[in-house]
Amino acid sequence: MIEKIIGIVGGAGPFAGLDLCQKILEETIAEKDQDYLTVLNWSQPNRILDRTEFLLGHMDENPGVAIAEQVRRLGEAGAAVVAIPCNTAHSPPIYDVIEAELKRQQVQVKFLHLVEETAVFLQKHYPHIKHVGILSTTGTYRAQIYPNCLQPMGFEALVPNIELQETHIHPAIYDLTYGIKATGTATPRARTDLLTGAEALRQQGAEAVILGCTEIPLAIPETTIDDMVVIDPTRILARALIRESNPNRLQPVVS
Repeated sequence: MIEKIIGIVGGAGPFAGLDLCQKILEETIAEKDQDYLTVLNWSQPNRILDRTEFLLGHMDENPGVAIAEQVRRLGEAGAAVVAIPCNTAHSPPIYDVIEAELKRQQVQVKFLHLVEETAVFLQKHYPHIKHVGILSTTGTYRAQIYPNCLQPMGFEALVPNIELQETHIHPAIYDLTYGIKATGTATPRARTDLLTGAEALRQQGAEAVILGCTEIPLAIPETTIDDMVVIDPTRILARALIRESNPNRLQPVVS
């Protein structure tokens, strides 16, 4: 079969884009270099304004316009299936603008929805799980992106209380001294703060926790925390991109 070229809007943020590239490699069946799929990672972070800052009303320019422009450029470069590894970009105020811009410019690529792919994966592979915790940026938290997607599918979505969200979860991603975005790595404090959030969700009854910001898997690479399943949307998105490019190259699910 003719493989479709994969495109990644990789600057939101840059380390999340690289993590998605890595996971595409890990989830591909290959015996030699030539077996791997063609991937275009378009990383131009200076062109995409912060998604959380927009959702919190701290800026007027919608990042969706710039994201759509990069999807268009990926299409022009040959990509047929494209995704952005940023959960917050899938909030309706941003994602709806992306879709509208792609339609207006008649961009002929398939643009995958990270949050919907995650929900479908959870339903298919963990049908026994009903209580799902979510760790995310405050933008994703306030926009209720995951609860709005999960609840119609029969899941109960659990989130940290607002104090824990603003003192531990969001700073682990954004703090200028130890946050993952600022340091480019999972500092010990960032990991500790995120694990504190995961434990709080477990105590609320979460059977699984979604790492609902694509920087969080850099700090929590585990597949389980005690008896709680860890759901990595970046890996799920990698699998979805392979499925659309060449399903024969997709590794079986390991759960």
